[in-house]
Amino acid sequence: MSVRPVLIRGEWMPSTDVKTFHAVNPTTTEPLADEFPVSPWAEVESAIEAASAAAVTLRGANRELFATFLESYAAQIEARADALVETAHLETALAISPRLRDVELPRTTGQLRQAAAAARDGSWAVATIDTAAKIRSIYEPLGPVVVIGPNNFPFAFNSVAGGDFAAAVASGNPVIAKAHPSHPLTTTLLAEAALEAVLEAGLPPAFVQVIYRTSREDGLRLVRHPKIGGTGFTGSRTAGMALKEAADRVGKPIYLEMSSINPVVVLPGALEERRDSLADEFTSSCLMGSGQFCTNPGLVLLPAGKRGDAFVAAVKKRFEAAPVGTMLAEGVRKGFLDALEIIRKAGGTLVTGGEGGGGKGFCVRNTLLTVSGKQFVENPHAFQTEVFGNGSVFVLAEGLDEMLTVVERLEGNLTGCIYSDTKGSDDAAYDRLAPALRTKVGRLINDKMPTGVAVSPAMNHGGPFPATGHPGFTAVGIPASIHRFARLACYDNVRSHRLPALLRDENPTGVWRFIDKQWTRESIKS
Repeated sequence: MSVRPVLIRGEWMPSTDVKTFHAVNPTTTEPLADEFPVSPWAEVESAIEAASAAAVTLRGANRELFATFLESYAAQIEARADALVETAHLETALAISPRLRDVELPRTTGQLRQAAAAARDGSWAVATIDTAAKIRSIYEPLGPVVVIGPNNFPFAFNSVAGGDFAAAVASGNPVIAKAHPSHPLTTTLLAEAALEAVLEAGLPPAFVQVIYRTSREDGLRLVRHPKIGGTGFTGSRTAGMALKEAADRVGKPIYLEMSSINPVVVLPGALEERRDSLADEFTSSCLMGSGQFCTNPGLVLLPAGKRGDAFVAAVKKRFEAAPVGTMLAEGVRKGFLDALEIIRKAGGTLVTGGEGGGGKGFCVRNTLLTVSGKQFVENPHAFQTEVFGNGSVFVLAEGLDEMLTVVERLEGNLTGCIYSDTKGSDDAAYDRLAPALRTKVGRLINDKMPTGVAVSPAMNHGGPFPATGHPGFTAVGIPASIHRFARLACYDNVRSHRLPALLRDENPTGVWRFIDKQWTRESIKS
């Protein structure tokens, strides 16, 4: 089979490099048939130049163009649903149903349509008018955006279809999508649908471009290139920090989602009230999708003693009875085992699992470790090593004071949860712990596990470092997620006909106006 082409300037072009790679079927551990190129720098730069030219063409473009593209693209994806689901299953081993067909694909098209509505509405741009001072401001497109997607969501976080892509497009930016090597053919099918939608909407052909892989150095050159507006990245902390260093060095915005262990605090009254149901809920959350979620509950804080020990025993029983899922890739399996080794060397006690096998293909037995609160406080960095997969670390703390100290030693996370009883006996403990946990997480949760991220305007899928590179932004939730790929532009004493449409007096669409010494939000007009 010939090497798959790359999508540059609206054309599927053969790569000019001889280096190639294959995706691997995680269930069989065998390479898949399709061969994909590793693009040389000249090819990457060609995509940058084309995206830059497209961005210039689109300056001041009617936002309806982007809404039309996003809606058309969602329909194109749905028309290709069977092929997409089957291909993603082969490349990731994620279940066809319900995971891919019934959950992730509808989520993907849904967020594309939410982005379309935001693009059409324009309120995300926060048009602001100070009539007296003759100053107006608005968010505008940042410029060509690079999107680098992860391995664990072949649709919903795909570099050419996921949340970062949708947010970048809604604000009017051309996108250069860097595919994840674990699911390149899935990305190809999505890119084919995207190109159809680009042409149908009448956008520049280079509005969406796709490369599959680059060298490490060329990836760093890409995010720091002068003509790149910014980057959205989801992946490992190691890769994310290398990209951030490169982008920061030249002042380029980069938004990172990296590492999170999502602490779950279970208070004594909750254990007394509903231990078994909590064990069921935790097991389901932790082992879902082989634990390969950025919101997987990777650390659980429990009271030491009989209640905590009984919960550990209940989870151990369930972990050993549950099937072992297939991991996304050999690299995920190796990373899981390496993380376990770090925790065990630091003094963590293996309760169950901890070794490869038990399922099909790339897999590790369902794994549970324990550590005392004292041990955690003495070595918090080692015990917060992310075990990405079907495993978790339970911290058993002696009393509320030690629980609070553990929480205060936590790094930044996407989520943090507290389970308390329904009768109020845990309320005093909650009131001490919640303020400390609130500062460590983007999303504070009560009485439910963190897996599952609603695509809602109120959602924050972000958090303090190292969960992300910036605590003020979210990767999910429109319109807030759009602001990552926009710049704030101010117009001072500019004549009305020279202003962007949303800032003109005759076209007030959801603007803030300074009238009679106070700011007033005007309703959206068609």
